[in-house]
Amino acid sequence: MPPADETRRRLLDAAGNVFADKGFASATVREICQLADANIAAVNYHFGDKEKLYIETVRQAQCAQMEFAPLPEWPPGTSAEVRLKDFIRTFLVRTLESERPSWHRALMLREMAHPTSACREIVQDSIRPMAEVLGDIIGELLPSDLDMTQRHLIGFSIVGQCLFHYVHRPITIELVGAEEFESYSIEVLTEHIYLFSLASLRSYSIDTADYTSKEVAP
Repeated sequence: MPPADETRRRLLDAAGNVFADKGFASATVREICQLADANIAAVNYHFGDKEKLYIETVRQAQCAQMEFAPLPEWPPGTSAEVRLKDFIRTFLVRTLESERPSWHRALMLREMAHPTSACREIVQDSIRPMAEVLGDIIGELLPSDLDMTQRHLIGFSIVGQCLFHYVHRPITIELVGAEEFESYSIEVLTEHIYLFSLASLRSYSIDTADYTSKEVAP
């Protein structure tokens, strides 16, 4: 690896650790460069400024997650049910099994809790394309006349089930105990979220017109 690329890599790794620990506002370029064993001018040279460095660390964490577990390349004619289950499994593997630096997870959790300018970047780069894949899948399982707001809410509900086990891991362990938690394998979670979501998706076909015409009771 050329020296410039090696310096850039060290800066990203150091910045990821510092940003994950302190957040964007409290982190300083000086401490990042000290951790990376780099000249303090290196951040401006390689990234432009502290904000661009932060955005790049968030992007790297998100991209590494996707590269660790890419979505399958489904052959034509693959059913929506199969694709839904694969989507859920892939999402869970990315968030729960990825063998990445610990700062990747910590930084992404911090960014979700306290969004910055990096949020727009990762939505456009990776989250929106994933949302479009899920939208196509659930679109085949829902009545054609269901409005877009309901389609979005259904997609968020599916993703929300997956994210629960990513974000609320410590709470889950406290609630059910370490022994039961250990039984929550990727396959167990995939099967549960898939069946739960599929039952909900199919319920929209029972009487969609009635569902969408009534106010939801408080």
